[in-house]
Amino acid sequence: MKHAKIMDIGDVVKRSGLPASTLRFYEDKGLIQSVGRNGLRRLFDADILERLALISLGRNAGFSLDEISRMLTPHGPRIDRELLAAKADELDRNIKMLMAMRDGLRHAAECPAPRHLECPTFQRLLHVAGKKGRHERRKPVGIAS
Repeated sequence: MKHAKIMDIGDVVKRSGLPASTLRFYEDKGLIQSVGRNGLRRLFDADILERLALISLGRNAGFSLDEISRMLTPHGPRIDRELLAAKADELDRNIKMLMAMRDGLRHAAECPAPRHLECPTFQRLLHVAGKKGRHERRKPVGIAS
């Protein structure tokens, strides 16, 4: 099925699953552009759906809207390979930490110790959680995670 050349905001909402408020916010941030209006309704080129999918992919990977904005040009995506590699490294660190937390929680759920605080495995889980909390508090003001 071929998309219409121009879609109004209602069609974009239906096809993308995003609320109109998000589309207006993205437009205000410069991530997307409308091509005109039909009365009060914004109009978009059909390629808006692909651009919204790229934004969604970036958000799901943990990129900020500012980072995504720098990679999206009016002529299509401009891939910053260094930024992608850094984000992949960050995801690897998060995966490792989340796996340790998962394993610790599973152990705590099955641990025969009378109290969780007496369990060495649960103590390691607390240690990992404490290190993560201290790291987050040390971030300079204005740095988003």
